[in-house]
Amino acid sequence: MNIIVCVKQVIDPEAPPSSFKVDAASNRAEMRGVPPVVDPYGEYAVEGALKLKEAAGGKITVLSLGVSLLREVVKKPLAMGADELVLLEDEAYTDADSYTTAAALAAAIKKLGSYDLILCGREASDTNAGQTGGGIAEILGLPCVTLARKLEVVDGKLRVERVTSTGYEVVETPLPAVVTVSNEIGEPRYPTIKGIMAAKKIELVVWKSADIGIQAGGQRAKVNRMYQPVHEGKCEFVEGETLEEAAADLAGKLREAKIL
Repeated sequence: MNIIVCVKQVIDPEAPPSSFKVDAASNRAEMRGVPPVVDPYGEYAVEGALKLKEAAGGKITVLSLGVSLLREVVKKPLAMGADELVLLEDEAYTDADSYTTAAALAAAIKKLGSYDLILCGREASDTNAGQTGGGIAEILGLPCVTLARKLEVVDGKLRVERVTSTGYEVVETPLPAVVTVSNEIGEPRYPTIKGIMAAKKIELVVWKSADIGIQAGGQRAKVNRMYQPVHEGKCEFVEGETLEEAAADLAGKLREAKIL
């Protein structure tokens, strides 16, 4: 199988809050002192691709779009076992929304040519939008299955176990197709020393927006305000000489607050 996996470089979601800051003037989030990481759901998509490759053979090409991508970060899928890495790196992608991201990735996929399956994470940890995979499918005119927890090829079709609110369901789709992968697919494997050394030898492909026929701009969503929520707590003691008096005081306060 020829599999394409889309991953994203993001602010580390496990970093301490003290290292996170929102620039109110530019409506952008910044992380200080903590390096970015490959989006966790993107790693699950890579793991899904590797399992398919182990079962049926094939090739895995990783696509990553962004600005100022750190090579030691975006090379992680290669160290895990992917075969190629194509970076869509251009200042034109600054402030890209889900639509422009999906459009650029779809254009790059068209340029890559032959493919059987496109995998994305179910959502990215920085926006939690979960729209890019579906957008790619719409632009390329492909079937899309979301929230996959298991993938296998049976009689030339892709069989997917997808997560639902009550368990899971099994669906089949013809190939090529787009699938978004959830964490239920299994913990992503750690890169081995051999894998890390092999990744260093793989030559990266870098495409600018002009290389895939994408012009700057075109965003369809705008961030009006980005901010860190302030959580405040208030504690009020219940008074009373006896438990009965304390209970009556508590009941009165709850009625005042219209909780009772």
